[in-house]
Amino acid sequence: MVKNGHATIPKVPFVMPRGDRTGIEVLTLADLSERMRRHGGPEGARDAAGSGRAQRPEFHLLLTVDQGLLWHMVDFTDYAVTGSAWLWVRPGQVQRFGDLHAAAGTLVLFQPDFLDAATASEVRLDDPFGRTLWQAAGDDVAALRRALDHLAHEAAADGTPPPVRNAILQRLLGVLLLRLTHQATPVGTPPGEGAETFQRFRRAVESDFAHARDVGHYAQALGYAPRTLTRASLAAAGVGAKDYIDRRVILEAKRLLAHDDAPVVSIAARLGFPDPSNFTKYFTQRTGITPAAFRAPYHPGRPAR
Repeated sequence: MVKNGHATIPKVPFVMPRGDRTGIEVLTLADLSERMRRHGGPEGARDAAGSGRAQRPEFHLLLTVDQGLLWHMVDFTDYAVTGSAWLWVRPGQVQRFGDLHAAAGTLVLFQPDFLDAATASEVRLDDPFGRTLWQAAGDDVAALRRALDHLAHEAAADGTPPPVRNAILQRLLGVLLLRLTHQATPVGTPPGEGAETFQRFRRAVESDFAHARDVGHYAQALGYAPRTLTRASLAAAGVGAKDYIDRRVILEAKRLLAHDDAPVVSIAARLGFPDPSNFTKYFTQRTGITPAAFRAPYHPGRPAR
């Protein structure tokens, strides 16, 4: 994809053409499969068949299916996308496509800074805890389809001056996301709201988890007693504050192990473990598997380091 005039090349086979400065692309699953095959070689073919490596895009990915069923992994949870379901992968999440030949659908890729600030705030674009799977119902199904069709039509139109085209696509994407996030009858995974105490705690963990894993650090930083954070976390997330912190560390560890080529010792250091053996023990106790064993399925044919 191209951002601010410079190519951003993530480890994914669906990179926007260098000449496209709009920051958005709309393509079918068949187009994506062909692009993987054409540009990715044997590895791209494995990606299209649902057996490739995990990817960690630096942009948003919005996916819906018209026919068939597509399994899609996001942060190590498998989602079934079919019918009126929509899947939203946010920057930094790890994802992997299922077999693209099993379904027909549409994919919208867009940069984090593509929308105007007001619309981005309204749809909670920057929320790292935003809902992944959305299930439309009733009149929202047709409304979302019309919004997507209009966006796809304008994205494929030729001859429109670039500034005008960019403005049109920005507004049409805004309509689509507003329709999706403000459905009359929203169903799907919970958005994870919770009390203000938990919200503050969650934001602090997102900022500091790589160097602080004790509840006391967050209690002092936020001005709460540790037991207050534990009660808030139990009420909102179903686990205590310490378990919530550990889960966030483990999620990032899994993301890095699945997507990054760095050795385990480097990943351990990035997560605040100077001694890699302590990281291995920490990871194994909480997942039941060693870091190397967890990584192996995501790096087929590559020796563990």
